Amino acid sequence: MTEKQRKILLTSALPYANGAIHIGHMLEFIQTDIWARFQRAQGHECYFAWADDAHGTPIMLSAQQAGISPQELIDQMNEEHQSDFRDFGLSYDNYSSTHSPANRELVEAIYLQLREGGYIDKKTISQFYDEQEGMFLPDRFIRGTCPKCRTEDQYGDSCEACGSTYAPTELIEPRSAVSGTAPVMRESEHFFVRLADFQDRLHAWINNGRMQKEVVNKIDEWFTDGLRDWDITRDAPYFGFEIPGTTDKFFYVWVDAPVGYMASFRELCEKRGLEFDDWWGPESEAEVYHFIGKDIMYFHTLFWPAMLMGAGYRTPTAVYAHGFLTVDGTKMSKSRGTFIMARTYLDHLNPDYLRYYFCAKLGPGTGDIDLNLDDFVQRVNSDLVGKVVNIASRCAGFIQRYFEGALSEELPEPELYARFAAGREGIAADFESRNYQAAIRSIMALADEANRYIDEHKPWQLIKQEGMETEVQAICTQGINLFRVLITLLAPAIPHTAQKAAAFLAAEVGPWADLDHPLLGRAINTFEPLMARVDPVKVDAMIEASRESLKPSGQETPAPLDLADEIGIEDFLKVDLRIARILSAEAIPEADKLLKLTLDLGQETRTVFAGIKSAYDPDQLSGRLTVMVANLKPRKMRFGVSEGMVLAAGPGGTELYLLSPDDGAIPGTRVT
Repeated sequence: MTEKQRKILLTSALPYANGAIHIGHMLEFIQTDIWARFQRAQGHECYFAWADDAHGTPIMLSAQQAGISPQELIDQMNEEHQSDFRDFGLSYDNYSSTHSPANRELVEAIYLQLREGGYIDKKTISQFYDEQEGMFLPDRFIRGTCPKCRTEDQYGDSCEACGSTYAPTELIEPRSAVSGTAPVMRESEHFFVRLADFQDRLHAWINNGRMQKEVVNKIDEWFTDGLRDWDITRDAPYFGFEIPGTTDKFFYVWVDAPVGYMASFRELCEKRGLEFDDWWGPESEAEVYHFIGKDIMYFHTLFWPAMLMGAGYRTPTAVYAHGFLTVDGTKMSKSRGTFIMARTYLDHLNPDYLRYYFCAKLGPGTGDIDLNLDDFVQRVNSDLVGKVVNIASRCAGFIQRYFEGALSEELPEPELYARFAAGREGIAADFESRNYQAAIRSIMALADEANRYIDEHKPWQLIKQEGMETEVQAICTQGINLFRVLITLLAPAIPHTAQKAAAFLAAEVGPWADLDHPLLGRAINTFEPLMARVDPVKVDAMIEASRESLKPSGQETPAPLDLADEIGIEDFLKVDLRIARILSAEAIPEADKLLKLTLDLGQETRTVFAGIKSAYDPDQLSGRLTVMVANLKPRKMRFGVSEGMVLAAGPGGTELYLLSPDDGAIPGTRVT
């Protein structure tokens, strides 16, 4: 198990300082923490540093609505976020804010390096302007009637009803979402980074052999389309860092957010006496890894490394993307109570339950992870309580009752212990490659073997036989040492339980090298229950608490439906609804809400642009059946021609659900 010590820096994507942490966030943070704990257990110098993403228009407006300053809002959210992280056992070394002085200094330095390198151009663009609020409006803060389907109250860049995309100027009766007034057009000078200048270097970096195949394939698509200039400017008023040399221009949030990784680590360097350039300098031999959701790959694999290249810093060793979290097979839902806040989970359940379940489900790819609540209960109870903890509880009683807590001087089967300890190599390789689920399968196979050993030797029968006490002590010492191997291998996933196990064993549970030597001829402490079984009643209570917390105060019954104007049956019969199978789905990076769907209608295929990006990951949709309007007049859009419309229901945003027929429906069949 000896290996040259590595220098490793890990980050998770920065949670936005405008809301509470939910279990979807925790999927990523737990994945990162498991890797950090694993690397430290191998003896490597490993740090985990990150921050709150604290800038942008939503922060500014939320603070105004709450009657507090943006600084007060982000301070409050930072405290809440860290409380959740600590209680979930995240072992981060520093947690900061992108509004920190360290981040301002680095952002300004990187910008000036880009400017001096000739990578920044100035362009004059036209934007909607809210005269009452005195601010330029991002597309998401402009609302109006869709110019295509005439649905009211749609965003300034796309329609959630029909999926059309358009320029904000095409909206019918546009209004500011901030003041409600009609905006006017004004010109403004913005700064743009020429990403195309970095295309060759970006391509070489992406193909360094460390990136996930899915990530490389997606980035190659963006290269094929050509890299466009990146607008890094936002106009005042804006909560962020002012661009040097200006009085009314601010850095776009995606400029300073990734720099927050560096700034948080710089703060850690000052606390620990580390050399910042040893990790981020151009000659650094350290390893830097970003763990992110696949929805923000564009920023982390194009914008961010280009900034670093232009400013003379090293680029990340790799960017590891993961999929989204679903609950019971569908998107997290507020109405079903499965949109679970981290604090709500912690109020009801042991954090190690969820940490273990995520670990058992996570692989090295970008596929989505499903939290099936029935499987969650069964797997935790079976694996952790029924297998691992059970070994310790079965053996500890005999050691305490008959041998005053003392372990035997020798193992009866040292070769069995050696084989368990040797299993570290393969399990370490799985953890290293982020194939956590494979590591868990191997650990649980060892747990099964350890339980078989106890079952076969039956210490509860032997202790009744005169003169067999020494053999019972040896068997239970063997069992406790096998348990020690298992809990050490599981410690990155279940740190709270590992800490309790360390108290019971009277020995540290952490470094894997410690397993070279079994615990012999020494006393252990009285066994205390390490983990209770998951109570399904508590799971139900958590779901109910998540659902209840979303009911508006005083509202016991749903509000009446806001129905559209009535139509006659003759109007409805004009709509040709057909079963369609989604052959493929892909995100359009330039559009916030659109997915490009290729639909099979039996005798033909159609392309449809659907405004469901906020609710679905493209990888979820391939092969799925849905319902489409087949006789809708094709619409020429900015990204191509849309040849129909898929049907979805819900209030919008993440609460949007495609209509799906039962399995077995035939594509092309008319819906009647």
